[in-house]
Amino acid sequence: MNLSFNTRWRDELPEFYTALRPTPLHNARLVWHNEPLAQELAIPDELFTPEHGAGVWGGEVLLPGMSPLAQVYSGHQFGNWAGQLGDGRGILLGEQQLPNGKAVDWHLKGAGLTPYSRMGDGRAVLRSTLRESLASEAMHYLGIPGTRALSIVASDTPIQRETVETGAMLMRIAESHIRFGHFEHFYYRHDIDNVRKLADYTIRHHWSHLVNDANRYVLWFQDVVTRTAQMIARWQTVGFAHGVMNTDNMSILGLTMDYGPFGFLDDYNPQYICNHSDYQGRYRFDNQPAVGLWNLQCLAQALSPLIATDALNAALDSYQTILFREYGQRMRKKLGLFSEENGDNDLLNGLYALMERESCDYSLTFRMLSETEQKSPASRLRDEFIDRAAFDDWFTQYRTRLQHEQVEDATRQQAMKLANPAMVLRNWLAQRAIEQAQKGDYYELHRLHEALRDPWSDRHDDYARRPPDWGKHLEVSCSS
Repeated sequence: MNLSFNTRWRDELPEFYTALRPTPLHNARLVWHNEPLAQELAIPDELFTPEHGAGVWGGEVLLPGMSPLAQVYSGHQFGNWAGQLGDGRGILLGEQQLPNGKAVDWHLKGAGLTPYSRMGDGRAVLRSTLRESLASEAMHYLGIPGTRALSIVASDTPIQRETVETGAMLMRIAESHIRFGHFEHFYYRHDIDNVRKLADYTIRHHWSHLVNDANRYVLWFQDVVTRTAQMIARWQTVGFAHGVMNTDNMSILGLTMDYGPFGFLDDYNPQYICNHSDYQGRYRFDNQPAVGLWNLQCLAQALSPLIATDALNAALDSYQTILFREYGQRMRKKLGLFSEENGDNDLLNGLYALMERESCDYSLTFRMLSETEQKSPASRLRDEFIDRAAFDDWFTQYRTRLQHEQVEDATRQQAMKLANPAMVLRNWLAQRAIEQAQKGDYYELHRLHEALRDPWSDRHDDYARRPPDWGKHLEVSCSS
């Protein structure tokens, strides 16, 4: 076995965790593992066929070099200071050292009680592990950086949520699990030495080119702002709603993480709320950019002992420009525009207005728009609108704009299909896989994972269609 694990977090940040081992589940068994990711990490095949139980995937054994621990952090939840939080159901098993010099965390979710579980049971249910595995892989193949899912373990352990469900574990892989809330934890304890220690650790291992720069803290924070703005712009372009953008769920590396009550837009509704527990709509789809900035302001406060106020504000002031630039570039690609013109925003907003008024499907609208022939008024997208005259008027303006590009239809159509996925992880697709898995049938889980690895190719199955009526009314909460 060639896997190598280091213990950087344990050795360099002794006040940032509690050492403890996972608590195994009853009759645990491995039901899915991510073969492409396993190959990327050079994980031996035999680890996925343990002689007894679920092996390392169920926290029953540790691999050489692993030193498990639960991290402590704090955070703002739904805009309110929540105080100490931490890994309440997850344990960092170890940090795999890769041949290219990088390292990745192996983090086991649902691994049992920790000192940070508060009133929780330290467990995850099969439903939530399946949702996270599907969402994280869907986002990865859409080109949006995030955590990855490596394995799922099911068990016979009963777990009480709204009803009694099946206990499960998910092995999550990430370059780092450092959160905004890690810095907040020590700032609000007036422990500035540990704020600095964590900042130095983060720069040393993830921004090593800044280590010897006198302005390293400023340059680092500016890059955190950039990565966060780019991440959220990418969410908006694919119609992804996170649902619980608390500061403890925000990655310092700009990774999408902590998938719970997420949702991809079906009908275009900019005020879409995917979290049934979000009663005030704080984390609705169109408010995500504003919440991203609010969260960065919380991080800036935690870093204020290290960075001058003027420098923090200058970095924060760049957020909107970066987000708009990233969003604009990606939306032009979705519209098939290779250049910028002053009326492009009006053109996009005109389409959005039509889509919202007629509850058009977000992903399908842009995918069908990818078939446009700039000199032909014919379009199967027209049949998606009741007000055909309004669509015809907009479509005429759109085709006129395309003709300014002087790009052949085939070239533009191919580029647009690489910006407009044929499928996204709709909640109803995840729910169907969950319901089958809860009966012991994992065929649909494997099939859906396989489909999500190729979201850009044309397809004519149910993965690329509108959801059924029942699929539009699924309620998803933080327990998901």
